[in-house]
Amino acid sequence: MTVWSWSAFFEYLFSPFLLYGAWTTIWLTVVSALLGLMLGGVVAAARMSGIGWLEKVACFYVWLMRGTPLLVQLVIIYTGLPQIGIKFEVVTCALLGLALNEAAYLSEIIRGAVQSVGIGQRNAATALGLTKFQAMRDVILPQATRVMLPMLGNSVNGLLKTTSLTSAISMEELLRRTNLLIQERFLTLELFVVASIYYLVMTSAWSLVQNWLERRFGRGFEEEARLENAEQR
Repeated sequence: MTVWSWSAFFEYLFSPFLLYGAWTTIWLTVVSALLGLMLGGVVAAARMSGIGWLEKVACFYVWLMRGTPLLVQLVIIYTGLPQIGIKFEVVTCALLGLALNEAAYLSEIIRGAVQSVGIGQRNAATALGLTKFQAMRDVILPQATRVMLPMLGNSVNGLLKTTSLTSAISMEELLRRTNLLIQERFLTLELFVVASIYYLVMTSAWSLVQNWLERRFGRGFEEEARLENAEQR
């Protein structure tokens, strides 16, 4: 019967091997989220462009990426593309798969947030003589950002854990390195608990950042709401 080993647990709790895997998970999340956000913005703009064929291409992309599992997408990029002469390194495959998948979800978040801004705000921007670009930059996006931040934050939180799927294509992030140690030491429970603690620390740290961002971008709107309440009284 296998007995829990406290000595092994504490030995690997601060293991440089696992810490490096956690660091890989962090930068993989950050880079994928930034790439996904940029591509998601382009896809959202295409869906709201009013250009028929462009909207259809964007809709097809979102339908495809949201309708198939990320694991399947990663495997196709890693093992399928080389069969037609397109070959990437493991890191590139991981980033490409995560970013393309994330962009589909983020595009819907961005589109929904932009469309949530009232038509009155758009009309006011037009009445002031602002161009469409200026109206988007100075009027619509600041308000849309406040709406989309909680959803974007939750998406990044999920992405941080989703990076574990890249272990299937031999990306040495936290889960992959945990499994390598398990195969070597047969300490399944101890090592998975250590990995869980690492994920909890990373997601908790991101939650603090997300809360700060929400307070930072919501400050002006909260002040405006207080002024409106004061005027009504």
